Amino acid sequence: MAAKKDTERRAAERRAQPRSAPRNNATADPITYTGAGRADVSPEELRKLISEAAYYRAKQRGFEPGHEVEDWVQAEAEVMRRVGARST
Repeated sequence: MAAKKDTERRAAERRAQPRSAPRNNATADPITYTGAGRADVSPEELRKLISEAAYYRAKQRGFEPGHEVEDWVQAEAEVMRRVGARST
């Protein structure tokens, strides 16, 4: 629930900023968008997205132990596909 509130807060902050105002690199969001429609995501934000996706995969199957690595790998592939980056 805290992650949802954090996501909503960040979305509200982005909407509140004027579109024409220059952004300071020190306070810029970790996700930036390129002209090609692809998101550049910081390593910290990428890890957080993968972690959340893996958590929801585990939750969906009732947190049955023994599938943690599988959940992480699938979540990583899903997140990388969504941000338009190749996995390394």
